[in-house]
Amino acid sequence: MFNCFAHPLFLEKVLFLVSFLLAFSGCDTFYGDHVWLNAPVENDKLHDGLVVVKASKVKNSSGGSLSYLGTISTKAKANERPQLRVALDYDFSMGVHEVTCAEFKSIMGTTFDDRCNGEDSDLLPVTKVTYFDAVLYTNERSKREGYDTAYTYTTASFDANGNCITMEGLVFHPEVDAYRLPTEAEWLLVADRDWQPSIEWNAHNSGFEPKNVCSYPRLHGDFCDMGGNVKEWVSDWLAYFKDTVITNYVGGPDGGALGERVVKGGSFRNDPSSIKLYNRGDVYIVTSAAKSDYLGFRIAFGKIPNAVWMGSDGRARESRIIPMASATVVKNNIGTYRTKLVFRNDVTGNLAYVDYVNGTLSVSEIVDTLDSYHPDISPDGRLVVFCTGMEGVSGKSVAYVRPLSLGKEKPLKINVKGNVSIPRWRVLENGDTVIVYVSDAGDNKNESTFKSTSTWQVKYSQGRFGTPQKLFDGAYHGGISSDNKLAVTGARLLRARIASSNGTLANGRDTVWYNGEQACNVSLANDGSKRVAFLDFGGKTGADFVGKSYRTHERLLIADSTGKLIKAIAAPDGFSFDHAEWALNYISSKPNGGFIVATLTNPNGAHTKVVLVNVDDGSVLNLAEGDELWHPCIWRPQNYIPEKSELDPDSAGVYLHPADQWGNILMRFKMNLLWKYRDSANVVILGSSRPMFGVSPTRFSQQFFVVNLAQTPNSIYMSRDFLNLYILRHLKNLKYIVVSLDIDFWHKQDGIYGDNFFYNEFENYPGYVYDRNHDYWSDGYPEGLLEYTENSVGSSDESIYMKDRGRCMVAACKSWRDDPEIEQDSNYLDAHWNLIENSMAALVSIIKEAAKRNIRVVGLIFPQSPAYAKTGSFGRYGLRRSSAEKLISEIENLKKEYPNFVLMDENKMGKHEYPDNMAIDEDHLCYGGSVLLTAKLDKFLLSWEAKK
Repeated sequence: MFNCFAHPLFLEKVLFLVSFLLAFSGCDTFYGDHVWLNAPVENDKLHDGLVVVKASKVKNSSGGSLSYLGTISTKAKANERPQLRVALDYDFSMGVHEVTCAEFKSIMGTTFDDRCNGEDSDLLPVTKVTYFDAVLYTNERSKREGYDTAYTYTTASFDANGNCITMEGLVFHPEVDAYRLPTEAEWLLVADRDWQPSIEWNAHNSGFEPKNVCSYPRLHGDFCDMGGNVKEWVSDWLAYFKDTVITNYVGGPDGGALGERVVKGGSFRNDPSSIKLYNRGDVYIVTSAAKSDYLGFRIAFGKIPNAVWMGSDGRARESRIIPMASATVVKNNIGTYRTKLVFRNDVTGNLAYVDYVNGTLSVSEIVDTLDSYHPDISPDGRLVVFCTGMEGVSGKSVAYVRPLSLGKEKPLKINVKGNVSIPRWRVLENGDTVIVYVSDAGDNKNESTFKSTSTWQVKYSQGRFGTPQKLFDGAYHGGISSDNKLAVTGARLLRARIASSNGTLANGRDTVWYNGEQACNVSLANDGSKRVAFLDFGGKTGADFVGKSYRTHERLLIADSTGKLIKAIAAPDGFSFDHAEWALNYISSKPNGGFIVATLTNPNGAHTKVVLVNVDDGSVLNLAEGDELWHPCIWRPQNYIPEKSELDPDSAGVYLHPADQWGNILMRFKMNLLWKYRDSANVVILGSSRPMFGVSPTRFSQQFFVVNLAQTPNSIYMSRDFLNLYILRHLKNLKYIVVSLDIDFWHKQDGIYGDNFFYNEFENYPGYVYDRNHDYWSDGYPEGLLEYTENSVGSSDESIYMKDRGRCMVAACKSWRDDPEIEQDSNYLDAHWNLIENSMAALVSIIKEAAKRNIRVVGLIFPQSPAYAKTGSFGRYGLRRSSAEKLISEIENLKKEYPNFVLMDENKMGKHEYPDNMAIDEDHLCYGGSVLLTAKLDKFLLSWEAKK
């Protein structure tokens, strides 16, 4: 008789139903929103300090132990829901505890945490380590024990403290049997065995300090400190979840535009009620270069068979499109970080692109139902035009223009009669931007058929198309020279149209080059040289020029403006070229220089690589790898540095490293805003993430040109120094300073301990050091500094920090939270009131410096969760409520001595006017809240302006 209760599929469904009901019953016992079956464990006899998790021994309908990522709770963050079930059908090993100071020292020779240098510190968890530091540790341990490494990279960079802050070309290889970081799914499977944060080291019992690993008394369990002591890096890029089951999930294929990573667990500074099994991050965005005194890691060992990634599109895949060349390598070739690569992912039919300026090496795919062939990036780099038909194939083809971004804008169809094939952007001598296209991109071998086709152009401006204009007969889709003297094409024959004696192509003559042999993938250089790149089929003409025979597409051939061969570049061994195109806007300083982007096909005919070919020396740089990558186009801006600039290009504007931590990324954008609006801004917003999210510069009245220079991590000392070093020197029209008064974290100290970028971080970046060596340009802004800044790593006019002049646009509206976190002892500042006095002194110094320049200062206290009124704390970072009232009164009284200062208290001890739907979390406004606060601030400034 069939026993349904013993059937694993039935049991799995029952358990999930029970978990679903419990999640909404108010029961806090089931932290993971489910109940689970433990995978058996045993001591790992081969790898010291690790335990083997026999995940393959638990069988269910998905084939292995189930790990539950995320939650079904609607109150969780967007990146924590819905719940994703992951089946692990393999065994792996994981550390019993977090890597200790002694263990890290034994492998790496040093640590970065002063705590590790104290007496009896060997068993403390090592902290202040970046993701890259953890990777280096696992790689080194693998090598010492004779294993291959799970992570590869091209270059690594280190800061003055010795932390690894950049790993360019970093790739995780799950198929390698080696030490590594655990995946989020592995970590959760283990943590779920005994998840009880209340009996871990947390804010209630730690004294706000890390403790020796495994030192808290445990009831049972094989692993320790997963719910407390310090948070832990895992291997995954952060990706959003989907309500499905995936086997052997290893995270996102990359970290997206922000380069986000996942960290798990609780720490000594977290309230146990706020430590959830499904939490995946920290207070702010976590990138690979992040580090803190409450973040460490534990290690895992073992390969992951048939690993699966899932991107932002919700598609699970067993392969990735992997960017291979780092942003710096691309910059060293092309000349600027402000470079974009777009291509067709032929597996999906979608366009994919890499924006190297962010340095995070994220491949973004624009999901659409349209087939997208032959993309071409607009002259300004913001748009892409593409068609639905291919070169060499006659038939229907439609073309569209769309932003080269992941926005939700619909593609704009070029609505003309007939086909629109192989569209290309072009800027005319009068400055008009047009799209050149052909009526048919099929086989051009037959003369009469070719002459029945034609080449057209249509003007494009601000989302509108003009009237199509026929240029001449013949489908010349390989490009038109800037002087209108030459047009080329190829799809069987290499054809050229040469201008007539009176200088026009309209009545020019057609000719066939390359001795009438087969040619394709024809592309005309846009640097004025009129060189023509193309591929052939191993014909006699090419073989005679090279000096030996070769197979189809094994040589990239280049001819001069008359069709004479001048160069042949060999494909790498085992590959052949396809889809070759000259780099857009690249002007070579060498007569025979320049770059061509192409795909490489393997012996099976798969287009597995996108490469950059250096025409001068014939070298080939691997840009990306995947299953089927077609039709690449690479773009960079035209010459961007003013001729009279004498700045050092290796230092000027270099305010960031690739894949840097979020706080330093923010400062990079703030510097961009500073230089861009130095002559325009008359109001500046300063302070923490609260004004960075909560004040919208573009919503002020016309008489106020506002720039939001708030950033995080922040302190009142950071705001003071930013003002003195840069803002007051260069914003000559400044009339108002709005500074956030985050009195709940006035426990910070001046100097190195004060979350002050100008003490802690700036010396790691050439741009800031260069500025300091020139006295922060007190003699006047140097010509070209903005341009250098805009073309260094991290710059993008389309970023979430630039569109609203510094307001961060990344977070959605949610709630103030009924159980807000308190991350600092509320009584701490009562015993350290000198820290409050020091912060007050810093505020007074800001007011005084502003008064010297007839600038007014608004001190703004931002709203926080009304639920803090039910606690003893003023806000997220403590301060007893009665002490806060006293302090606010003292700040209010500053206006009696300093008439250029006024306090604007928008918190009102929690009795404010900002409802739940205007908040991101317990201490940040979302867009709706920023609209209201900005309107009130604008009204206040208008009233103050009227009193002058």
